[in-house]
Amino acid sequence: MDMELTQNFLRGKNPCAMGYRWFVRNNLSGGDYQAAMDTQVAAGRVEDARWLLENFGATHSVLEVEHLEADNFVYAGTLIVRGDVRVPGQLLVGRGLQVGGGIRAGKLEVGEDIQSGGAIFCDALLKAGGNIKAAWSIEVDGNIHAEDLRAGWELVCNGDVELSGRAQIDREVNVQGALRCAKGLRATGSIQVQGLLDVGHGIACNDHLECGNHIQAGWGIKSLGDIRAACSIRTGETLQADGVIAAGPGYGVFAGMNVQMDAWPDCAWVRALKKPEGLVSGFWEGQSAFA
Repeated sequence: MDMELTQNFLRGKNPCAMGYRWFVRNNLSGGDYQAAMDTQVAAGRVEDARWLLENFGATHSVLEVEHLEADNFVYAGTLIVRGDVRVPGQLLVGRGLQVGGGIRAGKLEVGEDIQSGGAIFCDALLKAGGNIKAAWSIEVDGNIHAEDLRAGWELVCNGDVELSGRAQIDREVNVQGALRCAKGLRATGSIQVQGLLDVGHGIACNDHLECGNHIQAGWGIKSLGDIRAACSIRTGETLQADGVIAAGPGYGVFAGMNVQMDAWPDCAWVRALKKPEGLVSGFWEGQSAFA
């Protein structure tokens, strides 16, 4: 059922004076919620439509289209696109976004999950209240915010990545800012992060792990290549690399930060080609442990 907007209802949300006057002047009072946002977007008033969506919330309506191509687009319910999405401006969806093809947007914000059968490309922001899943790559010039993140190909982000869940990337990870995961991070290829790399659970990758700041993991880290950081390397439990483990000059390597010292041989061992310089904590096992 469509939500009807009235002037009194709108005033109760304390809108800005300019936006409220435009709303009244264009006779949007008494119309339904989605129609009002459509009118605002068509008039180039995307921020007014965003304000409505943020203040009046998502609806249970569903819109299904073959393809979506628009300068900007705002929809309060669930949006299903069987083909591709091309929105160079803002694409705002109150509930879920399901796309059979690829997505290319300037700023993409969705209240629940994002699913793409292709790649996701965003200029300024990629944000989901739930999970983000792309069959191909995810490439964002700005920041990424979500619960879980899953990419069938690589993850490339020139800003920060903030996840309240986990990340599963089937190729490489390249993040220019910070990468924070409340749970685990796993990549089939290499992981390169220029900012802080902070993971609540474990980190696993099938190639090198490199960081331009600190590396922190609440559980363990396992790499089939090197593990290198410009600052410190800290794990709550184990630390393992097929190559070398190297912290930055003057910084330490810490394993077993969340484990009692007596349990280090079982729960906080360190394995690599050679003993890391500056190994402060953890039980050094050496290369023979890989046999």
